[in-house]
Amino acid sequence: MEILNSKIFGEESTATPLLVFHGLFGMLDNWGSFGKDLGEYLPVHLIDLRNHGRSFHSDDMSHDDLADDIVRYMDYYGIQKAHVLGHSLGGKAVMQFAIKYPERVEKLIVVDISPKAYPPHHQGIIKALETVDFNTVSSRNDVEAVLNQYIPEKSTIQFLTKNLYWDDNKKLNWRFNLKTLAEKYTEFVSNAVKFGVFNGEALFIAGSKSNYILPQDEFGIKQQFPKAKIVTVQNAGHWVQAENPIDFANVVKDFLGLN
Repeated sequence: MEILNSKIFGEESTATPLLVFHGLFGMLDNWGSFGKDLGEYLPVHLIDLRNHGRSFHSDDMSHDDLADDIVRYMDYYGIQKAHVLGHSLGGKAVMQFAIKYPERVEKLIVVDISPKAYPPHHQGIIKALETVDFNTVSSRNDVEAVLNQYIPEKSTIQFLTKNLYWDDNKKLNWRFNLKTLAEKYTEFVSNAVKFGVFNGEALFIAGSKSNYILPQDEFGIKQQFPKAKIVTVQNAGHWVQAENPIDFANVVKDFLGLN
């Protein structure tokens, strides 16, 4: 049985832990500052989703698979109940988890994603990543030069190249499992979270410059998460926690009763 890779802050605290899940092509390192900050108040587990970071690779990648990974992780660490936070794809994972295993969730935090199906919109990025030939590139700059031809945003390229590492053959490679993520992309992005209701406390955090959570999505969110509060963080796009980290952390702390 494979357990997700994680980094834990504030392990000595006896408070209810917070489990944090990144988005597509992300990794737990994206959440380092946030983990350190909240680790002063409660145990924070920053976790790599399957097929990402240093977690195991698998051919399967449905929302159900991701939810089951979370319960196995909690069982492994002897966590009966936790606060769970997920951004984007990680948000879909924690929503499915809360619906499937409501008794294991203290409070649910979903960052800049709703339970609905989204039209596929990462094809350009996947194409760019697939174009990188690790037999011919020998540095990060080489990889950036390839991605530059397809991806206009410098910040997106920087985000993606954080996943580069030198493998055992002394070649650059991606930490994420690009093959499965490309093959199963429509399965986990274009599918809604399975219908079900989580009656616990839930917070949905939107970025003011992002269009992932629209005003008309509130109805669908409340159908599945009737106690959901929707809060918009100003001056932030889809990567809310990176673009306005202070306001983002304060919204989370308020919700968890830490402020």
